[in-house]
Amino acid sequence: MVALAATADVNRIEAPVTFKAYLMCAFASFGGIFFGYDIGYIGSVFSMPYFIHQFTGLPYPPATAAKDFVLSPRDISLITSILSAGTFFGAIIAGDVADFIGRKFTIVAGCTIFCVGIAIQTASSSVGVLVAGRFIAGLGVGFESAIVILYMSEIAPKKVRGALVAGYQFCITLGILLSSCVDYSTKDRNDSGSYRIPIAVQFLWALILGVGIASLPESPRYYVKRGKVDRAIKSISSLRGQPQDSEFVQAEIAEIIANYEYELMVVPQGSYFSSWANCFKGSLWHQGSNLRRTILGTSLQMMQQWTGVNFIFYFGTVFFTQLGSIKNPFLISLVTTLVNVLSTPISFWTIERFGRRPLLIYGALGMLICQFLVAIIGTAVGVDNHAATSAMIAFICISVAFFASTWGPTAWVVIGETFPLPIRSRGVGLSTASNWLWNCILAVISPYFVGEKYGNLGPKVFFIWGGLCTCACVYAYFLVPETKGLTLEQVDKMLEETTPRTSAAWRPSTTFASEMGITATGELKGSIIEEAERRGSAIEKV
Repeated sequence: MVALAATADVNRIEAPVTFKAYLMCAFASFGGIFFGYDIGYIGSVFSMPYFIHQFTGLPYPPATAAKDFVLSPRDISLITSILSAGTFFGAIIAGDVADFIGRKFTIVAGCTIFCVGIAIQTASSSVGVLVAGRFIAGLGVGFESAIVILYMSEIAPKKVRGALVAGYQFCITLGILLSSCVDYSTKDRNDSGSYRIPIAVQFLWALILGVGIASLPESPRYYVKRGKVDRAIKSISSLRGQPQDSEFVQAEIAEIIANYEYELMVVPQGSYFSSWANCFKGSLWHQGSNLRRTILGTSLQMMQQWTGVNFIFYFGTVFFTQLGSIKNPFLISLVTTLVNVLSTPISFWTIERFGRRPLLIYGALGMLICQFLVAIIGTAVGVDNHAATSAMIAFICISVAFFASTWGPTAWVVIGETFPLPIRSRGVGLSTASNWLWNCILAVISPYFVGEKYGNLGPKVFFIWGGLCTCACVYAYFLVPETKGLTLEQVDKMLEETTPRTSAAWRPSTTFASEMGITATGELKGSIIEEAERRGSAIEKV
């Protein structure tokens, strides 16, 4: 028998990337479309005359002044934020469900829940029913947004993992763009179809994802965690396009098993509640501790929301309406979503060429400059000056481009790479829940920032977003490690041996398989399963 992970071979333990691998991850990332669509459609709906009439009782056609024919900030806040509230709980629950029934069937369950919420929203004609439907749909989005990232991170080849997971963010931007197009095409309808059509279209996205994801292989790391090593081998073979006795499959399954065994030795699983507590064990000052990783994942998603980009997508139409020289706020909102879509593919190359950490640092720097400029121009010149308004829109679009090519995809990539296998599903779930918690908080308070009867900040609101982007820039420099080019198991080793500012220079010198003494012969299935069974704890069902 020969060791699978000699030091000289640590970077040759993964099969060549196949076209099939690209296709599978691209399809899994499709989940981002209904995530993004649900974010995007509601903002423009708030400005549709028939929607306002239906949900406020104001006469239609409007008999009141235009400024009075609007939803109240309270209703806008509630309708917008309730989706995020549902998604927060869905993301937390999804981690446990993914460990119980598997990654891909958790996504299917999320699609089913989402469809129930969409049916309720489509049938709604009052705020209460619409809110209930958005909360239920949010539960489904929570399942999907957490577990698609987890699933893609676990099946993607390390060489292109960042680019493939970034594809999820690209699909989010496509969803937002599609929602803007549908809203724009129905906004002038004089019936309930103006808002019901944009809502009902979402059935299609859920159907495509739910049916398609069920046909893909399950994550091999899920099978290892459940003690089903034989199935894990078949899954890796299918994902990598290699025979089950291939040296690439041997090496990868050995490394996954060894890493899992090592993590269980460091932090045993125990009971259900103690396994949740494992997410918060370890020293705050040690980068490799579970506590530090959980804080990194949850705070990174918080910072992504602090950039203020969702203010533009949720309330952009309402905000642009307040700019005196804007004649078609729907069209401007459509332009910002188009910028979002066209900028995101830049990250497919930059995230693997320059790494995760530089994109977060310089992306936040670019956003803070643009947002402060918007605030300064709007405050110093005013919103009725056409040249000033055009400049503000230009800088908003540039800020969106910075977000779309940096923080948008990279934050999702990093949380998918950060957690060890025993707590990965719960860690990603907690991080995603943090994203939606802050999404909810900002959705609740943002209408009051710009509401004429409340804060009425207008462009000054971008002083807030610029200040928060400054915090994000400092945060990324001091706290975010570099994970480019490493397997998920190598990321564990890197986090134990480096600090964020030295992580980019780290290179693997060994593997968990060699350190734990797991070996294999050409007869992979028998030898690995025998070895894993001898070590028992490595594949203990949790």
